[in-house]
Amino acid sequence: MNLGFYIILVAQFFSALADNALLFAAIALLKDLHAPSWHTPVLQEAFIFSYIVLAPFVGAFADSLPKGRVMFLSNNIKILGCIAMLLGINPLLAYGLVGLGAAAYSPAKYGILTEYLPHSQLVKANSWMEGLTVLAIVLGAVVGGVLISPAIAEPMLAWWDVPLLDTGIDTAPELAIAIIVGIYCIAALFNLYIPRLAIDHRPLSRNPVFLLSEFWHCFKLLWKDPLGQVSLAVTTLFWGAGATLRLLVLGWAAVALHYDIGTAAKLTAWVAIGIALGAILAAKFVKLEHSVKVLPVGIAMGILVILMIPVTHSTLAVLLLITIGAMGGYFVVPMNALLQHRGHLLMGAGSSIAVQNFNENLSIFAMLSLYALMEKLEFSIYLIILVFGLLLSGIMTALYRRHGHDQDRGQM
Repeated sequence: MNLGFYIILVAQFFSALADNALLFAAIALLKDLHAPSWHTPVLQEAFIFSYIVLAPFVGAFADSLPKGRVMFLSNNIKILGCIAMLLGINPLLAYGLVGLGAAAYSPAKYGILTEYLPHSQLVKANSWMEGLTVLAIVLGAVVGGVLISPAIAEPMLAWWDVPLLDTGIDTAPELAIAIIVGIYCIAALFNLYIPRLAIDHRPLSRNPVFLLSEFWHCFKLLWKDPLGQVSLAVTTLFWGAGATLRLLVLGWAAVALHYDIGTAAKLTAWVAIGIALGAILAAKFVKLEHSVKVLPVGIAMGILVILMIPVTHSTLAVLLLITIGAMGGYFVVPMNALLQHRGHLLMGAGSSIAVQNFNENLSIFAMLSLYALMEKLEFSIYLIILVFGLLLSGIMTALYRRHGHDQDRGQM
């Protein structure tokens, strides 16, 4: 791995750090506005809406420009979304603008790996990328939790305003968002130093009708490919489950452990630490050609989620969340690498990642909608956990029965 690869990693780290800290700041902002509890999953749905709607176009956009340039422009859109929140625009709408930047960013950040590295290094590169991203998630949860904590925010707010100049930053969530803008600016600076690569799969046309048709072609191509199908199904399920799990932990920590939102936000970091450990183990023990064999780990992960229900002790909660995260990291990293490899062979890297994002975010949207519905119906958090764990384990079991031997038949 050379210097260019590490610049990509650092740029991704700061962007992911800001993304994850911003989520908790935006949730705290909703609470300050006395929004109903079901607005929290809707907030995340607003973020991923652009991933779904723009999926046919962002892949072509990522493939039409040097990917470092795409990442730079996308980070600037995220900054605009943060500024919109500070200007008093509805957090759901402003966070949706941040999601627009993230939707454009994602195909570039993963697509650049397949263009910059040989496929033999993709599992290792993905482990680095996922591990560092998870570290950013951990620190993002901690930073977000600290910044929205009254004990930290109030002293900072006391000296934040410059004499004779009203910045409009008057609350802990607003202060957190302002600091997060600075983190996005650091990410954008590193984007400028990402190695400039030759454009690999330049789009044949920028016509929207053509792009929709091409996206549908790529969509079918990945789902019909045996290895593409199983890897796409697993990563789709994982990221839908992961987004919902973060909200589950917040709600569960409030009821089972009596944590406030700042402390509960820090608790979600332990899941991310587990994912990083799982990613490291996957890099060491799982080869790309054997990646389908990790599917049973996903089944066990769903069962462990259900074991959250009786836990009321903080130490046991931390150990359980780390284990759940480790299982997730162990099975999703090889699946992600396999999907990138198949997508790069079948189509442009940006287009394949856009198809992946479309499916993953449909899954996130569906699971968050189910979560929002159960919240609106005032279901117990324990019943929600049970439904979620059974759904995850059941779908992973069905996938393993259908695809458990696909890789032996497939062609790498």
